[in-house]
Amino acid sequence: VVMGLFAIITSEVWLWAGLYRLLDIFADFETALYFSTITFSTVGYGDVVPAHGWRVLAALEGVNGFLLIGWSTAYLIAADTRIGPFKTGEHF
Repeated sequence: VVMGLFAIITSEVWLWAGLYRLLDIFADFETALYFSTITFSTVGYGDVVPAHGWRVLAALEGVNGFLLIGWSTAYLIAADTRIGPFKTGEHF
């Protein structure tokens, strides 16, 4: 489950980076991937920024990342309570 969620989140970051590169927002894919990772995780260093007209797209990625990471955390907790040690009160 954890590896699956990691794969989904990683592919989402790479898709956003591909979109930035496809729209020619950044000069190279490495910069686009760096910006996408920082924006998706809502860290937002600010050392790499898109042009003025593309800031809304970056905000959408930030909201998307915030929601997807939150959803993934909730899914992991729910999965743990169904199949983990908390299932039958075996903890403690």
